[in-house]
Amino acid sequence: MSTPINDFVKSYSESGTVRFHMPGHKGVRLHGLEPFDITEIKGADYLFEAEGIIAQSEEQTGRCFGSAKTLYSTEGSSLCIKTMLGIVNKCRKNKSEPMLAVAPRNVHKAFINACILLDIRVSWVFPKGGSRSLCSSSVTADDIAAAIDSCDRKPDCVYITSPDYLGYIADIAAVSKVCKSRGVPLICDNAHGAYLNFLEKNLHPMALGADMCCDSAHKTLPCYTGSALLHISENAPEGYAGCAKTVMSLFASTSPSYLIMESLDRCSHYLTGDYREQLAETVRRTSLCKARLTALGWELCGDEPCKITIFAPKKGLSGRDLGEVLRSNNIEPEYTDSGYVVLMVTPFNKESDFAALEAALAKLPVRAPLAYTADPLPVTGAAMSIRSAAFADSELIPVTAAENRICAMTVTSCQPSVPAAVSGEILTREVIELLMRYGIGSVEVVTEK
Repeated sequence: MSTPINDFVKSYSESGTVRFHMPGHKGVRLHGLEPFDITEIKGADYLFEAEGIIAQSEEQTGRCFGSAKTLYSTEGSSLCIKTMLGIVNKCRKNKSEPMLAVAPRNVHKAFINACILLDIRVSWVFPKGGSRSLCSSSVTADDIAAAIDSCDRKPDCVYITSPDYLGYIADIAAVSKVCKSRGVPLICDNAHGAYLNFLEKNLHPMALGADMCCDSAHKTLPCYTGSALLHISENAPEGYAGCAKTVMSLFASTSPSYLIMESLDRCSHYLTGDYREQLAETVRRTSLCKARLTALGWELCGDEPCKITIFAPKKGLSGRDLGEVLRSNNIEPEYTDSGYVVLMVTPFNKESDFAALEAALAKLPVRAPLAYTADPLPVTGAAMSIRSAAFADSELIPVTAAENRICAMTVTSCQPSVPAAVSGEILTREVIELLMRYGIGSVEVVTEK
């Protein structure tokens, strides 16, 4: 497989060409990668009007993932999420009223931002069996079917986050079957699951019936931060692939990072090598690590083969306290909260990494389990549309004084950037308690007239 973007940039960096163009470093090394950091000069193609080396690279990457069209994003899955919703909005037939999306509540903040920008109405899905945490919804295909059927009109799309932040994978095949039976497109935030396409059993949304999905390549593949992919299926509704670049350009910078595109280009080449074999070995070693931790009495959860999620209260610690224990052993987790510690694994983790984790968790003393109540996904009423509340006159007040006020700007904690309160919703006592548990001390509310 060729690497057209890398080949061009490497040749240019070695050509001795005088750079009377951006960027300002002129290829002189300061951090180290400046010779390879260019802009859209002649021959380098244009990301949003790609006809040359970028188009060739995207086409090759699309073949890796079995998509009809794959687009590069240098602004993460956040750009892809806005783009996917923008594509649905542009291609839907009935535009007499705002777009309607059905979505479980554990969406990323980028979804809410797209709703603000595009004036999207959302019918939230709350799982019949209850939620595991703020960032893990546990919705089923039956939950999605019930949500679609309860809408006041046919929704324009179903949007689902899978895998979620805790490593749970939704039954995308079953959800897709529900969506197809009702003629509703399915789009998926697969930010954490780019590698799922290369498992022995393909679990990627493109293989399971999604019409569109995004992958944050930098999360699980060897790409620079900000690298992401937007995939459009062969079976997606008419017009999706044709308008994708134009729609993406509405939300994106006109100065995409060539360093990020180079890393996506090189990554695609890497994926066609022995990556599948490396990944299979990583899955095996991660499974062994999980078995050893379970034998030590740790409670693990989630379905992802390359994510280790520990429920810490079972062993007498909060997730945040366990995170500090790991840091004292020179181990940095991906995420911690009151209950969970999340660790992400790739083939670039060494045997010594697993050994260090196993050793750190083996030497902790036995403690009595801690009482733990999962943070529920907030169920509250909306007094205004998401867009109108976000752009309304507002004031910043203490959370303790916000009961029964209308949320102006969506409130999230970082990470996982899942909204605890969404623009337009009424801030109930339950929502305020949730915000306080996440250390959020103030909230922007709509100014009362």
